[in-house]
Amino acid sequence: MRFYTKKRRHAPAVIIVALIDILIVMLIFLLATTSFKQQPALKLALPESSQAQKAGANEAAPLVISIDTKGDLRFGPQSKPITVEGFKAELIAALQKTPDLALAINADKSAPIGQMVKIMDVTKEVKVKSVRLITKPPGN
Repeated sequence: MRFYTKKRRHAPAVIIVALIDILIVMLIFLLATTSFKQQPALKLALPESSQAQKAGANEAAPLVISIDTKGDLRFGPQSKPITVEGFKAELIAALQKTPDLALAINADKSAPIGQMVKIMDVTKEVKVKSVRLITKPPGN
């Protein structure tokens, strides 16, 4: 009589399908709860102006050049570092694509005035029709 049967031992298995399901649920939860907010690449303390206005919805977005407190220039939507000479070349190329280009100068309130003057000189030299300074309303 043989009462003792030898049981085969199965190696423990990880159920991959269940792990993938959990991973997908976590990914959906993360995407649903995350808020995607554009953060400016350069933090500037804008000067206040009583005439500050927000751009209209039907206006074309201007090309932006930023000047920080040290006088360093950043150009375009990616805020890439640039020199005054490089800015002139980029501006000429942009004007060839869109002749009625609008330029906005986004300068810190303690930025060197010399850099702003250089930017204004370049815009006059290449004949940009619309140049404005970005400011904020008082008390904001």
